[in-house]
Amino acid sequence: MSDHYETLVERVKSRDAVVALVGLGYVGLPLALTFAEAGFRVVGVDTNASRVASLNSGVSYVSDVPSHRLTPFLNGAAGQDRPSGSAGVDGGGLKRSGGRLQASTDFGCLSEADAIIISVPTPLSKTKQPDLSNVVGATDEVAARLRPGMLVVLESTTYPGTTEEVLLPRFENRGGDGQSFEVGKDFFLAFSPERIDPGRSDWTVDNTPKVIGGVTPQCASAASALYGSAIQTVVPVSSPGVAEMVKLLENTFRAVNIALVNEVAIMCDRLGLDVWEVIEAAKSKPFGFMPFYPGPGLGGHCIPIDPQYLAWKLESLNYRARFIGLAAEINFGMPGYVVDKIANALNEERKPLKGSKVLILGVSYKADVGDVRESPALDIARLLLEKGSDVSYHDPYVPNVEVNGWALSSVTLDAHTLGDADCVVIAAAHSGYDWQWVTDNSKLIVDTRNATSGVTPPRSNVVKL
Repeated sequence: MSDHYETLVERVKSRDAVVALVGLGYVGLPLALTFAEAGFRVVGVDTNASRVASLNSGVSYVSDVPSHRLTPFLNGAAGQDRPSGSAGVDGGGLKRSGGRLQASTDFGCLSEADAIIISVPTPLSKTKQPDLSNVVGATDEVAARLRPGMLVVLESTTYPGTTEEVLLPRFENRGGDGQSFEVGKDFFLAFSPERIDPGRSDWTVDNTPKVIGGVTPQCASAASALYGSAIQTVVPVSSPGVAEMVKLLENTFRAVNIALVNEVAIMCDRLGLDVWEVIEAAKSKPFGFMPFYPGPGLGGHCIPIDPQYLAWKLESLNYRARFIGLAAEINFGMPGYVVDKIANALNEERKPLKGSKVLILGVSYKADVGDVRESPALDIARLLLEKGSDVSYHDPYVPNVEVNGWALSSVTLDAHTLGDADCVVIAAAHSGYDWQWVTDNSKLIVDTRNATSGVTPPRSNVVKL
């Protein structure tokens, strides 16, 4: 074993290691807080200045991280001993005399880190190809500051091969400055997929098993030591490629099964059956069945996007991922199917889609979160607007939203607002809604989430998916 490995692991065990997070979004901030709560000094870097200012002032912008959890670790409140260094504030807002957790826009603070975790967005381009520009940018910033004994872990979801094909070469030659570092000896590199499900309180960062794939055995061991100091269970695998594939398998599994149940919903509609009743009965089987539920389409950053990363990688190897393609066709077609349901329901009331007032309840991609990334509710709103409907929405988590150039604001939800709508569309079943009250005060409801299942007595004005 190298001296650098021994030193790094000892610093981790003694909590002397400084952990840096590049990217402080819904993945990076909870992870940063988890390491701070485990006793580490944590620095975070984000290019969003308002996000950095908010964190340094103790105000959380991530729903899963309440502000009161940040307070003990900011501005010296934790009372932790600090490494020597100058007091004051650097150009990016890093409070060097502050608490255990600080944020900055200045990548220079990475120089003092022992372990750096990259958790930046990996969206799809307009042509549905992987956009790794954020990963490459962050990697180059880290490479410029790489020093012997550092551990670097990529958490951003990506295609198999990214860690060794994109990150490793940049670190081995230190961004092209002519110095050569050997992985597993001079520095350590691994991939560990994030597994955060926003809005959950049962499975969080610290108790969700952490998959880790190192470029070398020592890389895996160093990363396992780091994560094992803050997370209950680590799951080492043989390589970064395996760890990268694990995340894609998990979300492709979900995308394909959601597509299956969405198509079953369409089938049940044609057959005159209640898909929700079918699923409820099927899940009584204690083996061989796992319930998935239909909805208005896929949302969030992971499930709509991750399978496309895998499909793109396989296409480069002259293989077509057929299940992924078919699942995407069904899932991305669901907003259009919902709009057809709305049109048919209005037609039964002798009303055209054009000019009708449609109120959407919930525009986030899932219940009880404020995340609208890839939200199918926005696709439904866009299609309705394009067809001439008078669209409004209410969402307690999303005060404002833009839909293809249309700027919308959440309306006040009262009996008049419900009664004034020709059709109310339930797109996100937030737990704060009183569905009995919503149903009692609405003329017509299209329920894409089975939210009104408990309403009594059953109403003929409710049309389910």
